[in-house]
Amino acid sequence: MTENTNVDPSDRNVAVALAYEAKDNAPRVIAKGYGLSAEAIIARARDAGVYVHGSPALVNLLMQVDMDSQIPPQLYVAVAELLAWLHRIDGDAAAA
Repeated sequence: MTENTNVDPSDRNVAVALAYEAKDNAPRVIAKGYGLSAEAIIARARDAGVYVHGSPALVNLLMQVDMDSQIPPQLYVAVAELLAWLHRIDGDAAAA
């Protein structure tokens, strides 16, 4: 993890994108940014049909992870809970 850069939770112009591949032990940070960069990350995710979740506390922690690095073990539970929730939403949407 890099230096402790706190993100203002009221700032909606912060984004982090994660990706997971079977070869990895944990999800990786594949994009992160502030301002226009954050807006571009969010727009690209939405254009690709990827759900965009707003969690300022989690974003604050993920912004500290280096680009193309796996998330640290301390964040496994938080990210796993988010992914499980997203999986349930996808299942509910498919059943509807």
